[in-house]
Amino acid sequence: MRAPNHLNALRAFEAAARHLSYVAAADELNVTPAAVGQLVRGLEEVLGIELFHRSQSGPARLVLTEQARAAIPDLQAGFDRLTMAFERLKADQTRIAINVTVPPAFADKWLLRRVERFGARYPAYDLRIDTSGRLVDFTAERIDVGIRYGAGRWPGLEATFLLQDAFFPVCSPALLEGTRPLRGPADLQYHPLIHDKSMAFESTFPTWRSWLQAAGFPNIECERGLQINDSAAVIQAAIAGTGVALGRTTLVASDLAEGRLVRPFGDDLAYDFAYYIIHRPHADKEPGIAELKEWLLAEANSQ
Repeated sequence: MRAPNHLNALRAFEAAARHLSYVAAADELNVTPAAVGQLVRGLEEVLGIELFHRSQSGPARLVLTEQARAAIPDLQAGFDRLTMAFERLKADQTRIAINVTVPPAFADKWLLRRVERFGARYPAYDLRIDTSGRLVDFTAERIDVGIRYGAGRWPGLEATFLLQDAFFPVCSPALLEGTRPLRGPADLQYHPLIHDKSMAFESTFPTWRSWLQAAGFPNIECERGLQINDSAAVIQAAIAGTGVALGRTTLVASDLAEGRLVRPFGDDLAYDFAYYIIHRPHADKEPGIAELKEWLLAEANSQ
C-alpha cells in the first residue's frame, strides 16, 4: 500500500488536532501558525469537509468536527507506524530503540537493576529510559511504553497492572540496638520519622498518620521529622540511619533482601494505587513494545 498523499497537510492537521491550537502545532512542527492553517485549509478543500470550527468560548481555540474526531485515532496510529518504519531504516543493522518513561524512584529501585536481563534476552532492542518523573505526551514525544503509579486510568492510553505496594515501617539495622531500640510502634517517639512527600498532592496516599491509626497508635506525634519529596531519597535516608521511614514493597524489596534495611515491626498497610504499564491503544502489538511489556510482566511475576 502506498503512503497517502498530502502527508504534510495530514501531519499539520494531526498536530493541530492534538493541541487544539495552530500556534502550538506550529511550535512542534517548526513552522509558522499561518503555514499550519494553510495546510489544514488545503486539506479541507481536498476532502470537501470541515475539520475544525471555532469554539464559542474563545476565538483562538479550535474544536474538532465529528468527522475529524473519528479519523484522529487511525491517523495517529498511521504516523506511529511510519515513525517505527523510519527507525528501522535508520537503525544500526536491525537494532530498534524503545522509548520508555518511568518514575525515578521505580527506575532506581526496581527497573534499572533488571534491564541487563532484558538486553540479554532481546539484544536487537535498545532501551531509552526517561526518569524525569513528568507526565509526557506519548504521541508528541514518541514515547513507546511508560510505567505510571496510580489508579490505572489515563485518558487515551491502555493500562496493564504490573505491581502493587504495601506500606510498612523500615529502618537501618542499627536502630534495633542502642539505648532506645525499636521494638514496637511506641518506640517511634524516640526516633525521627522520615516522610515521603512525593505524593503530597494525593490526599489518600499512606502517611505515618494513617499507618499509626491503622496500627492502633493514633496518639503518637507523627508530624515531626524529615520530609523529602523523592521516594528513593527517603529510602536512602532510612538506610543511612537518619530515622524510620514507611517503606513501599516494590521500592525496598532489594534493600531488605540485602540487609541494608529491616522491618522492625508492624503490619502492612494496603493502598489502592499500583504500578501500571501504559502505552498507546494497540501499541503492544508492535515489535519491541510487545516484547518489553511481556518481559516486564514476567519480571513482576517472578519476584
